[in-house]
Amino acid sequence: MSYPVGGKTKRAFDIAASLFFLCVASPIFLLVALAMYLFDPGPIFYAQRRIGFAGREFSCWKFRTMIPGAEALLESILQDPETRWEWEAGQKLKNDPRVTSVGRFLRKTSFDELPQLGNVLWGDMSLVGPRPIVQDEVKHYGVLWDFYLKARPGLTGLWQISGRSDTSYEYRVVKDTVYVIRWSFWTDVWIVVKTVYCVLLQKGSY
Repeated sequence: MSYPVGGKTKRAFDIAASLFFLCVASPIFLLVALAMYLFDPGPIFYAQRRIGFAGREFSCWKFRTMIPGAEALLESILQDPETRWEWEAGQKLKNDPRVTSVGRFLRKTSFDELPQLGNVLWGDMSLVGPRPIVQDEVKHYGVLWDFYLKARPGLTGLWQISGRSDTSYEYRVVKDTVYVIRWSFWTDVWIVVKTVYCVLLQKGSY
């Protein structure tokens, strides 16, 4: 039987840290719910199926940042060749018309990902690890795909503190792979501290 990178030590750190950050972030959850009620009525949370450790799928939770029916609208948006190229290169759009006004603030501050602390606590994710991906992104990993499968996906990781949306998808894959190969407990601690720094400066997010 195989175990995720880091084993019991990493799992203990995940449980303690996610409980701590959930307590600290609880006022933010209330403020986001209020902002959505006032300015963007609809579901507060959004769940998408992602691929986790050993290829197991799970529901990855975020604060909703897009208008209802965003996935259907995407197909229309991608009819433009330049927009499709941008999407296929990184699975993101810098000026995404589907994102709400509240959603733009949540993405800029990275607050949209705070519900994933629940995923960490439940064991679907780790506080630090490769970025959780959807099935359409598997093709980007090529021969490095096996490394992704060796770890629980992370709420943060080497990619997030190394430029994030300012970098290419290929760079992200390399960073995810390096993290898995060189994992250590102190690397996780360093990445968490650096993530807080990057969030405060709002670096590399959109």
